[in-house]
Amino acid sequence: MNNDKSNNGLKLVRITAMRQTVYRDLMQQYENPIEHTCDICVGQTFVSVDGQRPEGLCESAWESMRPFVESLARGEGNFYDGWMQNPQSAMISCNDGFRPVSFYLETIN
Repeated sequence: MNNDKSNNGLKLVRITAMRQTVYRDLMQQYENPIEHTCDICVGQTFVSVDGQRPEGLCESAWESMRPFVESLARGEGNFYDGWMQNPQSAMISCNDGFRPVSFYLETIN
């Protein structure tokens, strides 16, 4: 098997947690206290095979990035006409408005 593709001919997509921002003022003003939040750690990586959600990746974060991962897996890219320096990549944040995590998505060559 070629290392840069899955069995279905789709490219593998690496998902790397790059940064987490925490908006404590918004949390204090609007969020109900909760004990357990995000399990993602900055630097943590996942690999999407066949455009599927990797095990252990937050389902909510996956929904934010899924269309981009699926496009990259198909070999597409160049989102928004040159948004990223690497056209086979994207920077996507999860939809947690209190502690969003930014993820770098890239095809594995």
